[in-house]
Amino acid sequence: MPFERYEVQVPDGSGSASEDEMTRLHKTLASEYDVQEVPYRFGDSEFTFLSVRDSYALLDRISPEEFLKDEQMPYWAEIWPAAVTLSREIMERQEVSGKKVIELGAGVGMASIAAARSGAHVLSTDYSTEALKFVAYNAMRNRVALDTCRLDWRMVMGDEKFDAVIAADVLYERVNLLPIITAIDALLTPDGAAYIADPRRRLADQFLELVHENGFLVSDTRKYDAEGDQTVAVTIYKFQRATA
Repeated sequence: MPFERYEVQVPDGSGSASEDEMTRLHKTLASEYDVQEVPYRFGDSEFTFLSVRDSYALLDRISPEEFLKDEQMPYWAEIWPAAVTLSREIMERQEVSGKKVIELGAGVGMASIAAARSGAHVLSTDYSTEALKFVAYNAMRNRVALDTCRLDWRMVMGDEKFDAVIAADVLYERVNLLPIITAIDALLTPDGAAYIADPRRRLADQFLELVHENGFLVSDTRKYDAEGDQTVAVTIYKFQRATA
C-alpha cells in the first residue's frame, strides 16, 4: 500500500490505552463534526455506527483549490443504503470469514466492520483521512480489530493481494469506473472475489461492460432493504476472474 497503515486495537473495557483512545477519538470527532450514533442489526449481531448528521454541511470545508484538484466530495460522511445491504449480506452469508479482505471507499467503515465481525482480516481504506478517523472509532466502538490505510484507487501500488475486495456505492462517477476495475485487478488474488454493492445506478451497466472486457465473470444478488419508510433496491455484484 502506498500510504501508512494503522492498526486499530480492540478496547477491552478495563481502562486500557485503547479504551482511552476510543474516548479521546470520540471527543475529537464530536468537536469537529455534528455527529450521530445509529444502531443497526445484521443477522444476530448488534452494531452502532458514528457518522456525520448532515454531510452537506461539510461542503463548506472544501476549498475551490481542493475541489479543482480532484473533485472530492464528502460522500464518506454518510451511511448509504448500499453499505447497509452489503454489511447485512456479509454477516448473513459469512463468505469472507477467515479471509483477507480490503474495502475500497470505506466511508465510516460499516462494511469493513461487518467483515471483521464475521471473522475476516480487514484492511479498511478510503481516500479521505477524515473518513479513516470514523472507521477507527467505529471499529473500536463495535469491538473489532482491523487495519486502516489511505488509498487512492487511481494509484494502487505494491504487491499485497487479498482474497476479497468489497465496496459499497462507489459507481457514482464515470471517471471512477475503470480505476476501480484496475484496482480490483491489482488487489485480488487469482482465485479471489470482489463484491460491489450498488443502488442500481445507470453507470453500473457501463461498469459491467468494462468488467467483462477485463476478464471477469459476474454474478449478482438483488436485494431490497428498508430505509426509513422507503424500500431501497440494491444489487450486489460478485466478480471473479474467468481463468480462476
